Amino acid sequence: MTISRRTTCGEAGFTLIETLVAMTLMVGILLALATLTAQWLPNWDRGFAEVQRLELVGRSLERVVADLSAAEFVSANGNSKQVLFQGDELSVQFVRSALGPNTRPGLEFVRIGPLTDEQGSALVRTRTPFTILPAGIEIGGVSNFGDPVVLMRAPYRAVFAYAGPDLSWRTTWPASDKLPAAVRVSILDAVTETVLSVSTATLVHVDTAAECAAARNPRECVYGKAKTP
Repeated sequence: MTISRRTTCGEAGFTLIETLVAMTLMVGILLALATLTAQWLPNWDRGFAEVQRLELVGRSLERVVADLSAAEFVSANGNSKQVLFQGDELSVQFVRSALGPNTRPGLEFVRIGPLTDEQGSALVRTRTPFTILPAGIEIGGVSNFGDPVVLMRAPYRAVFAYAGPDLSWRTTWPASDKLPAAVRVSILDAVTETVLSVSTATLVHVDTAAECAAARNPRECVYGKAKTP
């Protein structure tokens, strides 16, 4: 009976060699997992950061579109027929109703375009209260913009395009007696020069002077008198 107990006890548990082999296998598995994690984690971090950047770009684009769609049909003064709207590929200036917690009711000049600071170039929204401009001064001559809001930074940049009622896109909208019918905002990756899918376009809600609503011939007020042959 005693011999039987010793034999049973001797068969239970692991030997030292079996324990060492198990520990070696465990260390190998942990090292393999660590290697895979070290390769996978940086890629995951980069992908997550890219998603976050694109989400911020999308929100900034919504702000730009909301501004542009609210552009007002306003002239520099009572003697001018030119609308205070001017844009090129990199920037756009216009007048809209003041918006924000620290603004007074009324109109304001808005500029959306590139500015450079200690962190590099960025697309920035600036504003200044609306004032009647002297004769001969266009919106491009307004310079006292403030309250900068950074919309996006490198590697992304915005490119603007403008279309009239014919929806033919052009790279500039110079001083004119009309607002563009639509504005397109393309977001490019400055490194690859590819256009991102978040790019969009918006219609300008106001395209006619207020006095045309009460004119006897609104069409003639908007488009001018038809030329007789």
